[in-house]
Amino acid sequence: VQLQASGGGLVQAGGSLRLSCAASGRTIEYYAMAWFRQAPGKEREFVASIHWSGRTTNYGDSVKGRFAISRDNVKNTGYLQMNNLKPEDTAVYYCAVGRGYLNTRVDEYESWGQGTLVTVSS
Repeated sequence: VQLQASGGGLVQAGGSLRLSCAASGRTIEYYAMAWFRQAPGKEREFVASIHWSGRTTNYGDSVKGRFAISRDNVKNTGYLQMNNLKPEDTAVYYCAVGRGYLNTRVDEYESWGQGTLVTVSS
């Protein structure tokens, strides 16, 4: 499966962005989907994951209450709504899919998108 992340950009602190992750080549209906991010000089960090059914989600501590992950299996697309953005949210955001259950580790996901840059100015 190929993943294409989009929706990144420059936003002021306190603003919002919505990232999309469009899948092609195969349905992702029975895959968990996740978002990770990587800031310059730092390791890739877990942001959020969602069960293939869409009924269960999991979030990293730094984004709980501000970000919301969702998916539309008919459109073969996942989303990450990011609200109340902070400068420390600045990073390249990656979407990924895998067969685990709300996994949080990079090595638990088998397909990755190319990343979309989010920059939050203070």
